[in-house]
Amino acid sequence: MITVYCISYAPALLLVQVPQYSAQNQNLLLMIYMLTIVQMSDVLQYVFGKLFGKHKIAPNVSPSKTVEGFVGGGLSATGIGAALWWITPFTPLQSAAMAALIVLAGFLGGLALSAVKRSLGAKDWGSMIEGHGGMLDRLDSVSFAAPVFFHMVRYFFEP
Repeated sequence: MITVYCISYAPALLLVQVPQYSAQNQNLLLMIYMLTIVQMSDVLQYVFGKLFGKHKIAPNVSPSKTVEGFVGGGLSATGIGAALWWITPFTPLQSAAMAALIVLAGFLGGLALSAVKRSLGAKDWGSMIEGHGGMLDRLDSVSFAAPVFFHMVRYFFEP
């Protein structure tokens, strides 16, 4: 229920009415922006964690998440978000702030759904590709980031 309801906020970005931005394909760019930041954050946190990770953040919930991975991947994804300001209705500074919010919400979504998975005794949400957590493991970050991003855009940028 959490994942389906919360992930539905990603396509709901197509309905946001931002003045001088809500042309036919521009709202699609908002959704692409959010999905790019959250997925890049996940990948970069994994890479930074593998390269530099020494301090576990929540070893009982998600043993592979490290402080170094979160900081390095989060800052990198925030930088990518700032660089993508031109596809959004945001200024570069606003885009960096939105990207940082997406990174934080995505990280918390990953931790929360890892805790749910552990409480259910499930190792992975899927088994199509060996060593890959499954489709829902790719979307756990989106399940928290999408509603937060949607409501921040509506609150600050809709009239």
